[in-house]
Amino acid sequence: MPPHAPSPAALADDPVALAAELIRRPSVTPAEAGTLELLEAVLSPLGFRCARIERGGVSNLYARLGEGGPVFGFNGHVDVVPPGDAAAWTHPPFSGALADGMLWGRGAADMKSGVAAFVCAAAALAREGAPRGSIALLVTGDEEGEAEHGTRAILDWMAENGERLDHCLVGEPTCPERLGEMMKIGRRGSMTAWITAHGRQGHAAYPHRALNPLPALARLVDRLASRRLDEGTEHFEPSTLAVTTIDVGNPATNVIPAEGRATVNIRFNDAHDSASLEAWLRDEAERVARETGVRFDLRVKVSGESFLTPPGPFCQLIADAVEAETGLRPVASTSGGTSDARFVKDMCPVVEFGLAGATMHQTDERVPAEDVRKLARIYARIMRDYFARGGV
Repeated sequence: MPPHAPSPAALADDPVALAAELIRRPSVTPAEAGTLELLEAVLSPLGFRCARIERGGVSNLYARLGEGGPVFGFNGHVDVVPPGDAAAWTHPPFSGALADGMLWGRGAADMKSGVAAFVCAAAALAREGAPRGSIALLVTGDEEGEAEHGTRAILDWMAENGERLDHCLVGEPTCPERLGEMMKIGRRGSMTAWITAHGRQGHAAYPHRALNPLPALARLVDRLASRRLDEGTEHFEPSTLAVTTIDVGNPATNVIPAEGRATVNIRFNDAHDSASLEAWLRDEAERVARETGVRFDLRVKVSGESFLTPPGPFCQLIADAVEAETGLRPVASTSGGTSDARFVKDMCPVVEFGLAGATMHQTDERVPAEDVRKLARIYARIMRDYFARGGV
């Protein structure tokens, strides 16, 4: 640890100080920049057994206190997106500055403060005596990247080593503006399709000698974008398809190009799965190909399937703790993009709750310092209630 840093024991008592120290380590994906070493230094003296999981050039941390069940898990990440123009920041992006009651820096909202809050909450429980069960932390350095060697790697390692979770809390920023407004009980699925239309190049003055792929591509994209996928489900908004780019790259005004490309992104609810949506995309492409003679190639990548943790005792326990500490009853939402909860849900029920995310990924990312302290109290209350009930 840097010589100016507080001791691990002091950091375990102060989530704002711990978050600031994490921010001062420039862990842009996939570099962990000493963040995991810092967390190990704080957790190990409290009795956590720590394991570093390395895969694909990514470092991850698994830390567990206790041996029996139930096992309460926390999933978070210490990697961050690049800060952009550092000169545009009020305080340097990796300064971890505390000014005007705010904690500033890249990762303050997303989500080093959430990790720090949970670590300090776990430290509080460890000092009170061993919980009637176990606490496990899954901390990755690959959430903002491809997410291939982060939480997935930890879960694979856990399966190989007989480790499990009974319930898990993900510390992503879930609240739109105020701490306590919202928790996430599920997420939409996400998939991207890259479409290439193949025709035959020719002179624009002799279109009959060419096969123009662009009208066919436009027809296909219009069909896809015009289709209303569903009307929404009980816990999800309607699924959406967005056309994100149409590319030709043809600088000549008198040449019909041989190819055109388009990309679409689908965010889908629990009325669909990725396989059925991919089949629909391919069926539409084949239909337009028969109509026009233009051949289509599709490449599809699925980022995650939709999932839901149905409202029940676990969701209620979290909502009760949030309300007790903030006075706000969090709305149970499935909005937003993807998170690593999409991997954890294959092991156990998972809910997300964290800080307000209004400034995440922005210049001057920041959060109220008091919210970080309050989040630590919320997390501690959740775990006390969880273990007092013997799980849920």
